[in-house]
Amino acid sequence: MNGWWWFVAGALIAGPLWVGATLWAYKRIWRNARRLSARAKSRDNLAELGQLTGGLAHEIKNPLSTINLNLKLLAEDVARHADETHQRWLRRLQNVQDEAGRLRGILDDFLHYAGRYELSLAVVDLRRLVGEVSDFFEPQAQAAHDILRTALSEQGICSNVDANLLKQALLNLMLNGVQAMPQGGELLVKVGAQRGSAVIEVIDTGTGIPPDRLRRVFEVYYSTKPHGTGLGLSTTQRIIREHDGDIRVESEVGKGTRFIITLRLAKADAVGKPPR
Repeated sequence: MNGWWWFVAGALIAGPLWVGATLWAYKRIWRNARRLSARAKSRDNLAELGQLTGGLAHEIKNPLSTINLNLKLLAEDVARHADETHQRWLRRLQNVQDEAGRLRGILDDFLHYAGRYELSLAVVDLRRLVGEVSDFFEPQAQAAHDILRTALSEQGICSNVDANLLKQALLNLMLNGVQAMPQGGELLVKVGAQRGSAVIEVIDTGTGIPPDRLRRVFEVYYSTKPHGTGLGLSTTQRIIREHDGDIRVESEVGKGTRFIITLRLAKADAVGKPPR
């Protein structure tokens, strides 16, 4: 009889604990499902955006190419005359050429952003990938009087990624860092692992980003640069999210900015192989 009462008492005590644990698990599953659903909806919206506007952008590019060509030919004709009037016309034509070229660049960036990404995934050692990107970017950093350094983990840090797209994302961040250091500075790219994830950091010692602008850096068409398209960081964020990764930014005015990318880890012995 005493054993029965102990069983009942134990059930009464443990019951609420099991209910609480079940509710906590359900809440966590529900939150994950909402996050995944929102991410899928975002991808669907981007695909629809690309489909609706891609054709329009291509239609704009065709006459724009014709305009650029005729401006070039007209400038060549005007340049044959050395008098002040024709030289003034030439300067105006060159200004129009510059603006037409900038418009072409905006269209190219938009098409790249809104287009559909077909990932070609393979297991890649991120240390090697970052090394290749840094070697490629080194001359540009030197031209800007910046010091480019890397800090790579001693152990392999591998992930299932599209190497070309991830390189593009990193180049966008590195270019952003160089542009944030007009007087020169240091650009550091780190590769490591934290809490079971692969982590890539791009850190600059530039001017930093004020708090009111920091929350908007990934917005489409938001840019603090005079001639920026506002698509570089948005494209980078989209590439990372296409890999089911995450990117965030930390910054302090006068000290610099840090972009942190997290990706899923993969086994080092699978390098070069597509994921199953």
